[in-house]
Amino acid sequence: MTSGNASHPAPGALRHLAWLGSGITLGILLALLSALTALASYQGMSAASDQRRAEDEARRVLDEANAAYLAANQEAVADYTYFDTWYLHRDDPELAGPYLAAFSPALRAAVERNVDDPFDDAYYEQVYQHPNDLYSQAETLFGAAQGHDTRSDRLQLVVMICAVGLALAAAGALLGSRHPLRLLLAALTILALIGGALAYSSLPGS
Repeated sequence: MTSGNASHPAPGALRHLAWLGSGITLGILLALLSALTALASYQGMSAASDQRRAEDEARRVLDEANAAYLAANQEAVADYTYFDTWYLHRDDPELAGPYLAAFSPALRAAVERNVDDPFDDAYYEQVYQHPNDLYSQAETLFGAAQGHDTRSDRLQLVVMICAVGLALAAAGALLGSRHPLRLLLAALTILALIGGALAYSSLPGS
């Protein structure tokens, strides 16, 4: 025959859970959440600052790359002009000499490879190598800025979760030690701490 008290929680089980709502437990939770909030806030501000620096540097390098690209275009146009004039007068060293001296290093190397067809792929690779390197550098910097932005957003999520946990712990601390909601608020605070710690542990690398 089943006892009529079987549906009620055992007093021993309640005693085992009572520590969740104790002032010591809530104090520890408040301390841990405050520390995690401070750490995430500091690192979030650092990530945002790193993002701004990376973006500023990326824009500077991109501007430099655009200028270098225009300079490379002008160099290629000048090489075409100098080469055509030199090629027409190459049998007259005195007349062709100044045009030969005006060749860019890339054109000089191209003429040594093939005087009849100097404007090959290797020529353009050499002429545009510097701007292309700068474009690659700018792309890397923009990628780094995006990584810092993602990290900053994730840290803000950690701060938000911890803020909820702090609010729950504070609300629980304001209630009497025998209030039925205090145990529930303490349990929710623990869940918030676990959620914040998991979110922090899964952050992308800096």
